[in-house]
Amino acid sequence: MALTSWKTFNFFDVAPVQFPDDGSSIFNGDISSICSGSENLFLGTSDGIVHILSQTFKVLRTFKAHDTGSITHMRQVDSTSLIVTISEDLLNDPVLKVWALDKEEKKTGSPKCLSTVQVHNGRRQFPVSAFVVLPDLSQLAVGFANGSVTVIRGDLIHDRGAKQRTVFESEEPVTGLEIQHGPVTTLYIATTGRILTLVIAGKGQGQPARALEDLGCGVGCMTIDHETGDIILAREDAIYTYGVSGGRGPSIAFESPKTSINAFRDYIALVCPPRPALPKSSDALRRLGGSGGGGQVDEILTTSTFTILEPDLKFVAHTESFPARVRYVFMEWGDLFIVSVDGMVYRYREKTLQQKLEILYQRNLYILAINLAQKAGIDTLQQNIIFRKYGDYLYQKGDYDTAMQQYLRAINNTEPSQVIRKFLDTQRIHNLIEYLEELHDHEKATADHTTLLLNCYAKLKDTSKLDSFIKAPGELKFDLETAIAMCRQGGYYEQAAYLARRHNENDMVIDILIEDSRKYEEALKYIWSLEPDIAYPNLMKYARVLLGHCPQETTKLFIEYYTGRFRPRRTTEEEPAERPQPQTGSAIQSLTSFIPLPGSQGPKAPAAQPQLAPELESPIQYDIPKARSAFSSFVDQPQKFIEFLEELIKQHNLKEEDRVDLYTTLFEMYLDTAMHTKGDGEREEWEGKAKKLIEGKNIPVSTSNVLLLSDLSNFREGTTLVREQQGLCSDIFRSYTSAKDTAGVIKALRKYGPQEPQLYIDALAYFSSSPKILEEAGDELHEVLRKIDKDGLMAPLQVIQALSNNAVVTMGMIKKYLSDNIERERKDIANNRRLISSYTADTEAKQKEIEELGTRPFVFQARSCSSCHDRLDLPTVHFLCKHSFHQRCLNRVDEDAECPVCAPQNATIRAICERQIKSAGQHDMFKSELQRSRDRFGTVSEFFGRGVMRANNVE
Repeated sequence: MALTSWKTFNFFDVAPVQFPDDGSSIFNGDISSICSGSENLFLGTSDGIVHILSQTFKVLRTFKAHDTGSITHMRQVDSTSLIVTISEDLLNDPVLKVWALDKEEKKTGSPKCLSTVQVHNGRRQFPVSAFVVLPDLSQLAVGFANGSVTVIRGDLIHDRGAKQRTVFESEEPVTGLEIQHGPVTTLYIATTGRILTLVIAGKGQGQPARALEDLGCGVGCMTIDHETGDIILAREDAIYTYGVSGGRGPSIAFESPKTSINAFRDYIALVCPPRPALPKSSDALRRLGGSGGGGQVDEILTTSTFTILEPDLKFVAHTESFPARVRYVFMEWGDLFIVSVDGMVYRYREKTLQQKLEILYQRNLYILAINLAQKAGIDTLQQNIIFRKYGDYLYQKGDYDTAMQQYLRAINNTEPSQVIRKFLDTQRIHNLIEYLEELHDHEKATADHTTLLLNCYAKLKDTSKLDSFIKAPGELKFDLETAIAMCRQGGYYEQAAYLARRHNENDMVIDILIEDSRKYEEALKYIWSLEPDIAYPNLMKYARVLLGHCPQETTKLFIEYYTGRFRPRRTTEEEPAERPQPQTGSAIQSLTSFIPLPGSQGPKAPAAQPQLAPELESPIQYDIPKARSAFSSFVDQPQKFIEFLEELIKQHNLKEEDRVDLYTTLFEMYLDTAMHTKGDGEREEWEGKAKKLIEGKNIPVSTSNVLLLSDLSNFREGTTLVREQQGLCSDIFRSYTSAKDTAGVIKALRKYGPQEPQLYIDALAYFSSSPKILEEAGDELHEVLRKIDKDGLMAPLQVIQALSNNAVVTMGMIKKYLSDNIERERKDIANNRRLISSYTADTEAKQKEIEELGTRPFVFQARSCSSCHDRLDLPTVHFLCKHSFHQRCLNRVDEDAECPVCAPQNATIRAICERQIKSAGQHDMFKSELQRSRDRFGTVSEFFGRGVMRANNVE
């Protein structure tokens, strides 16, 4: 790049050096060489003296280094106290000496000379034109004006001998020597016509010099950049660099003769001598001074120019013209110094970075300021200040896109509101989105920033960016609740659900799917994929909604959960086949408001549908809620409620409380469904289920509930069944009679009449209560009369009295009943009279027999033993019952002996008598029998016959 395109600045403060009184004359003297190092400045004179100056340019030390000749070259070895001097007198070989400044000669007090070497040049006397030293002083290279280069090797520090060898010869004079350290140690040789390299250590050592370029340079126009290791050459046309690899690097076009080049920090310092006077024919430049001003132009063109370049950033850090020629340039104490031929010394001190940046700010050169700051290695926060200033400058110019790039680079220590406010005002929504996205990437976004970003996406309807924002991998870079709320309010339901699902906000996922997206089936599947303790509250929250839209699957989920069989079904999501497209809707009208409009609509994109995986095989333990907690959820789904209840009552390990709730509620639902069913067939079906539910034993539905529910639903069979189970047959019968249900009365009579004979009596009264009922009963009246008559439930007189209460039953209807009863009574009277006569005759016979036994002798005529049936022989025992026995056949013989044949019958009679005597005092038994008896007069007669009315002392 040509130097003419480089910007020029004044980055150095220039001031002449103020010398102490004793040092001002030194630079006015005969100075033949100069070098610096170790915080000192070294001056060599033509009479062989070395002056050592301090930072204040005060002479610290002076010593005689060479007896003869002028000290033309000096080098201070870096990081040591060694200095190397070369003196020449053109009559003898140059003399090289190594001095130890930290050691003194005891006699003279001068620095100790460690070694002295005469540098050979093939016995030809030519001045030394270049000189270079290795840092360890193991090798030195000396170049001569006749084009030869001599390398000295050896231990010069300990003076153990040194070897010299001429390593290069040329017809052109040597103008510069530098040593470059890399994989090998390379000596760069510059002549007036070539640039060559020679390996002096490492692989390739001993090989001849290799020409690098067929263009040379002048004396003092080659140097080395110790920081990069590059060799820098100055020619009239440009400045060239050569890297460690040996190839030429970038060059800087700079048309001007040059006498000196030095590398100072990041800069290159150039000294350009005065141009020769222009011929008269060349009047182009003369015209710069105007007509008649030729003398003034010549004066300007004869001045020397000192220029400091920054090659990396490509700017001129300082340029200055000197009326006097520059003699020496040296660097020490962090500054750059120039010594002119008139003895003046000028100090060039680099401005601070902040000062240089301020200069660049004034000229709006922010890019250069950024590059300068980055090269200086300042921290990121300080760099961001420059980025922000650059952004403000670009914003004022109207270059919003580039300005935003700078704000993005300064995002770490810039107040976001300052930037956001700028781009809100200008409605640069794309730039604003870019900035807000970067805030989230740097985790500096607040909830308001997230809200604003989502509003921007909504305004542009940029679904793809919204998806990229919320689906970005890695840690969450925004406030989750805010993002979800904004997506929901803006109509981006799929994105809101994705965020909630990704971050395990299960409740929110279900809220979005049901309340916003109306994807009830997907919501149900998602609930089914959750753990039991999470799934349950969400199921209960939206149970009625889910049952209304997915009744079958929701009921199944309820059954699974309430029976303890619930297993989470894991879901896997597929990526959508194509990006969702936004749909039309109201857009956000202003980004200055962080809250979106309530009615805003966003895109409804086809989302990935979750696919249910098979249920987990391993059982999951969870607390099964009480069955009644689900009842209210089915308020609008009676059929599914019945299905739910029917499944739950099949369980064998139900708690008693749950069984009561389930059976009672299911019974109620059966009756309610039957009551609201129009068809008779369906009604009978549901009532049949209700009846079947409460039939049998150990049914947990309470009687009061059955009666209440049956009554409310007009379900008479339920009431009947309860009363039947409790043995309240008369109540069942009365319920039919109260309802004037003749068919029911007849049915109940046939079913319960055998158990409750009183029902026949009640039926007789019911049938005769009205002509209509009597007509409905038909022949059933005769059956009732027949049963009453057969079982003796009522006397004929009682029947007549019962039927005569209402003028409904005629005599013709009961004629047969009456005639049958009269005939039977007659037969009973006749039969009783015969029995009385028979019993009277028997009684009289027994009494006569008893009397004869007590008053008349009795003849025993038996001939055989009643026990063994053998012929009787003495001793013999006779009984009055006319039974005779061998005495031996009897078990015992005494006065209380009893006939073995008659003994069982006598014992039975005695037992009956004893029981009758005992029962005479058991009044409770008498009352109980009297109450249970259908013929109470007959019961009294029976007990009278048992002797209960006898006095206790009657034997």
